[in-house]
Amino acid sequence: MEARPVSSHPLRRYGWRDDLPAAEWLDRQRPEGRLARVVEQHRSGYRVTEGGDDFAVGSPSAWTRRNIDPEARAAVGDWVLLDPVHDQILQLLPRSALLSRGAAGEHYQRQLIAANVDTVLVVCGLDGDFSPRRLERYVMLVRASGSEPVVVLTKRDLCADLESRLAELSAIEGQGIAIVALNARELASRESLEKWTLPGRTLVLVGSSGAGKSTLTNALLGIERQKTGAVRETDSRGRHTTTHRALIPLPGGACLVDTPGMRELKLTGDEDLAEGGFEDIEKLAGECRFRDCRHDREPGCAVRAALESGALDAGRLAQYFKLHGELAEAGQAQAAQRAKRQGDRVQTRALHKRLDDKYGQH
Repeated sequence: MEARPVSSHPLRRYGWRDDLPAAEWLDRQRPEGRLARVVEQHRSGYRVTEGGDDFAVGSPSAWTRRNIDPEARAAVGDWVLLDPVHDQILQLLPRSALLSRGAAGEHYQRQLIAANVDTVLVVCGLDGDFSPRRLERYVMLVRASGSEPVVVLTKRDLCADLESRLAELSAIEGQGIAIVALNARELASRESLEKWTLPGRTLVLVGSSGAGKSTLTNALLGIERQKTGAVRETDSRGRHTTTHRALIPLPGGACLVDTPGMRELKLTGDEDLAEGGFEDIEKLAGECRFRDCRHDREPGCAVRAALESGALDAGRLAQYFKLHGELAEAGQAQAAQRAKRQGDRVQTRALHKRLDDKYGQH
């Protein structure tokens, strides 16, 4: 069974478009199989859709290997090729974007969040959840993924001074990133996000627990599908009302990936500080007298000069140093992981060769 031509495929309501890398690959390769999109990912496996009801599928045995690169496995939003007859994934198709983060914990691991996403709505409450520093992290992660970040400030009705909050995000807005403030319980909230919810587009909601993602999901769906919960008065944090990632078609033709809240947001090592709102500091660093300037007490340090003159905020500089260190650490850990996987492959090939030499090839 040849994969159905893209022009007539029912998966259009699930974000299928002719300009996707997966569509170009199918048109060029013309493989045998069925096209599907991953709509849910659980520890026990995947659920996909071919345009109708979703169903469980098996995954390739290679995906269960201990040291496989996480990016080689499917995530919610991925396009996959299924066996012509059986509900079994044969192949992961080329991606247009991949949103991931460093998994929580001491040991570096990459955790996939969603694939083939056009726009990431970074949701942050205008109550005690508000954190410009956390938003800078999200923007860096999103831009590294290949998706477009949009900052969505929820609970506008609880904010007495919106202008001061927006002023704290001037560095992010200065990069051309849209910032939308709304009350997700009002109908107008859907209208303010219309340009990112056009037919064929895929969005993902990310943010901490209690930021209002489930309430915003309900607003975009026009129904009370997602459970919502109260937040703690002490820190405006909520419980995880979303327990797993899932792709949901919206009434207007777009698709939405809802994700559990994130308590910890670690960098992967692929991010760029300039894309996290620190382009000005990166530019200043390039103007220092010494190339290896640590921006401490070295003479001719343009970064320290800007700090002392008041042109550079001390809080932003501290965040820059912190993220710079985390990026270096994540990059080193990522390189070590890749080297280990390569070493494991070399050892496996050597073992197979010794077995073949001893017992003969079968």
